[in-house]
Amino acid sequence: MLDKLVLVTRKTRLQALVERFNTRAQAKFYLEHAGLDFADYAAEDDTYRAALDALEVELDLGLPVQRLERALLPTYQFGPSDLVIAAGQDGLVANTAKYVGAQPLVGVNPDPARFDGALLPFQVPGARAAVSRVLEGRFTTSDVTLARAQTSDGQTLLAFNELFIGEATHQSAHYRLWVSGPKASKGKKLAAAPGPSPERQSSSGVIVSTGAGSTGWLSSICTMASQVGAFLGGQPVAPVSMAWHDPRLFFVVREPFVSRHSQATQVVGWLADDAQLHVESLMPQGGTIFSDGMEADCLRFTSGMTVRVGPAPQRARLVVPDRPGRAPPPPRA
Repeated sequence: MLDKLVLVTRKTRLQALVERFNTRAQAKFYLEHAGLDFADYAAEDDTYRAALDALEVELDLGLPVQRLERALLPTYQFGPSDLVIAAGQDGLVANTAKYVGAQPLVGVNPDPARFDGALLPFQVPGARAAVSRVLEGRFTTSDVTLARAQTSDGQTLLAFNELFIGEATHQSAHYRLWVSGPKASKGKKLAAAPGPSPERQSSSGVIVSTGAGSTGWLSSICTMASQVGAFLGGQPVAPVSMAWHDPRLFFVVREPFVSRHSQATQVVGWLADDAQLHVESLMPQGGTIFSDGMEADCLRFTSGMTVRVGPAPQRARLVVPDRPGRAPPPPRA
């Protein structure tokens, strides 16, 4: 039973600059003196504002519509009767999904000429029909595997794309790392076998990616590794290919440094089945864990704390268009 629509938005680049410089004129002065095109910023802002206004007209379905700015997501309590619509860049869907829980999430592309829209299958003119199908219980979803980080002091954080474990200022992070999981049995091979013992490492941090995030930060890491390898005469590194619903996670240590006090033998691998990544912080201050680029919504991770990471038991549910020729599912009770 859904009785409220929550429209999640985010600030445009121009809005962020106006907040910084107080007025639109001062923001324009700053951009032009930096050699940037103010008209592009203004056009993006105008298009987004117009799209949101038009979207609210489309969503006039007899239910209250509440706008929620992206920065408020960590503190907003979504209820079981909320239907959530995210209108912005693809990253806004990722930012929203981990807070929504099992509620269906509708992604709307407010500016198809500017945004790729991989996570935004609907445009403003089609939003009314998409939301109506959800309200009627006649909709299709694509489930997305989430990652979950759980610290030894009881903190929990979910990730739609990826988790970052490291130092807040992105300086060298110091920690111990190991992978635990069930031993291979009955012909079932564990993708990431547990290391013999915790390994002390120094690096730029650890990335744990979901299938949805495999085309993001993880992809850029693979590209860097491939280019370095090719330049030095080695074989190129193939990108990690994962579907959104892939139950596995993939972890990689960024720029591991080998020294008298740090090793780099456990720097990449799959987390499949019940395997979990464990990281013990050796950072007296500055240690952090955040997800999906939202550094402000982070977990403190300082000396003596341990975090374990694995697939979350719950999944995100993104509403997708029905395939042509396929009968819609029966109404849900």
